[in-house]
Amino acid sequence: MKGCCVMRVKEEEEEEEEEEEEETEWSTDCRDTQEEESDRARAEMELIVLSGGILVLPVFVFIASFLFWPGSLLKAYNWFWRQRLGLLVRYSHCGNYRFCYSSRGTPRDATPTLLLLHGFSASKDMWLPVVNHLPRDLHVVCVDMPGHEGTSRTGAEDYSIQGQVTRVHQFVQSIGLDKRPFHLVGTSMGGNVAGVYAARYPAQLSGVTLMCPAGLVYPTETEFIRRLRELENTPQVESIPLIPSTPQELDDMLKLCCYTPPKLHRQVMQGLLDNRIPNNEFYKEVFMELVGEKSRHLLQDNLHLITSPVQVVWGTEDQVLDVSGAAVLEARLPNCQEVGCENSKKLS
Repeated sequence: MKGCCVMRVKEEEEEEEEEEEEETEWSTDCRDTQEEESDRARAEMELIVLSGGILVLPVFVFIASFLFWPGSLLKAYNWFWRQRLGLLVRYSHCGNYRFCYSSRGTPRDATPTLLLLHGFSASKDMWLPVVNHLPRDLHVVCVDMPGHEGTSRTGAEDYSIQGQVTRVHQFVQSIGLDKRPFHLVGTSMGGNVAGVYAARYPAQLSGVTLMCPAGLVYPTETEFIRRLRELENTPQVESIPLIPSTPQELDDMLKLCCYTPPKLHRQVMQGLLDNRIPNNEFYKEVFMELVGEKSRHLLQDNLHLITSPVQVVWGTEDQVLDVSGAAVLEARLPNCQEVGCENSKKLS
């Protein structure tokens, strides 16, 4: 009997040990499962935080740029717009001189390339709203005029109208535009350059568009033109309407140049000023060359040499260069077509 009892006790002890081992294994499995779930939850939380950071970072950068670096934000906006329009920024050289330009498309025999020349103190990016409405398959080239934006800044000899014409001709040769006739477009200062270019290099052009060009004798003078005459006899120029250095002066310039002045947030206005002010001394140098005796009426003096078809576009409410200049061009140019833009001022 004792032997049987001992055996039964041993069997019970073994069963209890097995049950304890099973409970231990189950407990271990539970802990492992809980740790896996915890790790998974932690990883998911980290992913959510990371995703949130990716979303929040651009917003933070935008707000910081808007508040502290509005000028940089405006440059980023132009970069984005160029990307959306398919415009690529490129560089070409003539000796040590560098030209910066943006372009889209490739030259085609059937359709002339469009070369766009901007106005005073602007840049190639002023044409972005225009390019937005042009056919995608049209070869378009927008160049920074001498000393402006990414094009080399040298000296006064390149800033007169004659000097700019020479540099634009070098640019045309540097990218091979002179291999077939192209259409030249210029506005304001760029219109003066485009017209004189057409007089000097008629064989290179299929046509020219002059948008409210400078360089004429206007039958009706604006207050701005009368102010220019005063500047000729002023040794020290303190303030020029087209070269603002304060928010108020910028606001006055926009009212002068825009039929409906844009209502811009003060930070956007500050950004525009931040990008312009470092160049103001250069702008003054260029401006004094443009109003000087050699450049002031250069387009008028060369009208008789223009043989290409000419299209004239002018804002009827222009307060900088009066629309009466369009009649001067129409009277002097046999192949001239005039397009008036009502309710508009400067087109640059």
